[in-house]
Amino acid sequence: MPVFTLAAVPAPIQLFFDFINLLCEPWLFFTLSMVAFFGALYFRRILVKPAVALGILIASVVLILVSFLNPQFASEAGKPDNAPIFMLLYITGFCIWLAMWQAVKNDERIARGEGPEEAEVAKTRLHVWPYLIYIEGIVAAFVLAALFIWALSLEAPLEQAANPAKSPNPAKAPWYFLGLQEMLVYYDPWIAGVVLPGMILSGLIVIPYCDPNPKGVGYYTFNDRKLAVTMFLYGFLILWCVLIFVGTFMRGPNWNFFALYEQWDFHKLLSLNNVNLSDYFWQNFLGKATPASWWQREWPGFLVILVYFALVPGLIVKLFPKLYRDLGFIRYSVLIGHFLLMLSLPIKMYLRWAFNLKYIVSIPEYFFNI
Repeated sequence: MPVFTLAAVPAPIQLFFDFINLLCEPWLFFTLSMVAFFGALYFRRILVKPAVALGILIASVVLILVSFLNPQFASEAGKPDNAPIFMLLYITGFCIWLAMWQAVKNDERIARGEGPEEAEVAKTRLHVWPYLIYIEGIVAAFVLAALFIWALSLEAPLEQAANPAKSPNPAKAPWYFLGLQEMLVYYDPWIAGVVLPGMILSGLIVIPYCDPNPKGVGYYTFNDRKLAVTMFLYGFLILWCVLIFVGTFMRGPNWNFFALYEQWDFHKLLSLNNVNLSDYFWQNFLGKATPASWWQREWPGFLVILVYFALVPGLIVKLFPKLYRDLGFIRYSVLIGHFLLMLSLPIKMYLRWAFNLKYIVSIPEYFFNI
């Protein structure tokens, strides 16, 4: 990807860069991302209009081209191994727009009593061979040609042989693992690298079987599947794509957090006084020394986890009794367990940003930290 930079950035553009940098405080950036996500769902009927979507597309392209005037952004965005991230953003955006565009049309048709558009298309039945196979073959050939051109036009991001005397800083995983690497800031490796990815896979497998709602099968809709669509998109966009973007463009030397257009300073040191919940409880709240034995020291943290995973599901049942009646005990437990674990990531992030809270439960004696 070419890098376009100028020796001196025009003053209005530099003011724009400074303004964006002000919005890149971790808690503010993540909050604005969630506001944009829920706002896009609420105003979906406006955003799916082709003219509006085309305007957003053009604005995003202009924004990226202007961003290349910033040397730091250009140096990171111009790396060949970061090209897939731009593909991820635009392909994901297009697919979500297309699905929402069809969903909005079907919701309007259903509201008028006409039924989904796919029901009319289903009346015309075609054989898999040759119609579907023919289309799939053309798409496969197109993808193969695109990958071939991509491989010829961009250099492979290969470096010299590993040198133990010279470690890269920052040391980053491939772009598709940067979301997991960002989770390591807030969780121990056994949670961020094993439990959470495992729950993602198990959720994709079992949650569709936990939903007895017959609506939305075979056609695009949002009104009939609000909870399912919102949960899936939130997990994928906010807790995955946003974390990949942060890990690529906003995590610099020593894995410090930098604003989007901030120059990476290898000498930047952040004095973070990471505190565990047990320290807050015993020292700050009770004014006592933290007990040495782990079972006495960490009981407040275990109590918090018990309240979170035991009382919150009961509270949701009180607030939404129909959800529990429709699902039953087993399916509700599976669904709410995955939901609470997914929600624990942003909760842990905000606790870290607001209180420098490292662990809810910390038992280094047995390498068990939550």
